[in-house]
Amino acid sequence: MRILLIRHGQTPGNVLGQLDTAYPGPGLTTEGIAQAELLNNSLSEIPLEAIYVSTLKRTALTAAPLANARGIDIRELPGVHEIEAGELELRSDRPAIERYLQTIYEWGTGNLDARMPGAGTGAEFFSRFDEALGTVASVHSGSVAVFSHGAAIRVWVSSRAVNVPVTFGVENRLANTGVVIIESDSNGSWQLVEWEGQTPREMGYAS
Repeated sequence: MRILLIRHGQTPGNVLGQLDTAYPGPGLTTEGIAQAELLNNSLSEIPLEAIYVSTLKRTALTAAPLANARGIDIRELPGVHEIEAGELELRSDRPAIERYLQTIYEWGTGNLDARMPGAGTGAEFFSRFDEALGTVASVHSGSVAVFSHGAAIRVWVSSRAVNVPVTFGVENRLANTGVVIIESDSNGSWQLVEWEGQTPREMGYAS
């Protein structure tokens, strides 16, 4: 089966460069609403069995146009929400951003005990994200859309897709409403199929 991991549309926090991760989170900017409207066109040739969103409202707002066009009810999927910033919440200064990204990088390279200041560890993040996508994979055989968050998608794909290096998420950004396609093989392993329309090979990652 395939999962389309889709980052939410632009938020006010994105514009300000803030670490805005708390529940329920902000809505979308005018640009974010326009990005969400365009998703249905870009995904028009992909049949979807279901549409899931995180617990943060920006994902539901992004998914709404696609869900309405397809006549599919949105389902909330606990576990795929953003990586909580803890004590760094709503900061936009360089030291805070670097601390947040460095902690995530440590998770991706194997230090799962590293803790985000005032928040969770890598082990806790992967546990919840693995469980959520595992649940989706267990009940679907076709393509499913899961609306999530940039940092969460980048670090999870880097660590779980067997055909890209663990540094992949550091080396590649994910735009608002960027689509990442992953596929589960017969052994239950995940492969990265496309990252914003490009295969890993096209991006310079030999399989």
